[in-house]
Amino acid sequence: MAKDAAAELRRFALDLPGAYEDFPWGDRVAKVGKKIFAFLGAAEEAGERDEREERGVGLGVKLRESHEEALGMDFTTPSGYGLGRHGWVNCSFPPGAAVPVELLCDWIDESYRLIAAKRLVAELDRRANS
Repeated sequence: MAKDAAAELRRFALDLPGAYEDFPWGDRVAKVGKKIFAFLGAAEEAGERDEREERGVGLGVKLRESHEEALGMDFTTPSGYGLGRHGWVNCSFPPGAAVPVELLCDWIDESYRLIAAKRLVAELDRRANS
C-alpha cells in the first residue's frame, strides 16, 4: 500500500516538464534545473531491503499557498536544516498508513511551480489545457 503511494508520488514528480531524479546525501529527490523541488525519501540500494518489508512514505516539498494549511495536519512538520522557515514541509506516513496521494501530488505541483523556470511552468499549463 505505502510502497504503491511512494511509487505514485515519484512517478507524478518525474512526469513534470524537465524533472529528473537525483540522489544527493543518500536521499531520492526530484529536481528541475539544478534545484530540488521534492524530497522523495531515502534511496535504497537494490536488494538492500527484503521485498516483503514495507516502509513508510516520506515527502518534503516547498509550499507557499498551502503552507499554513499543511502545517496544521498531523502528518507534517517544518523541514529541518533551516528549510522550514523558507516554506519547506516534511510529510511522514508509517507503514500501512493511508496516504492522501492526490493532496500530496497537489503539493508536489505547487513546489515544482515555485522552483521551476517560468517556461517549464508554462509548458505544464499547456499540458493541462490540452
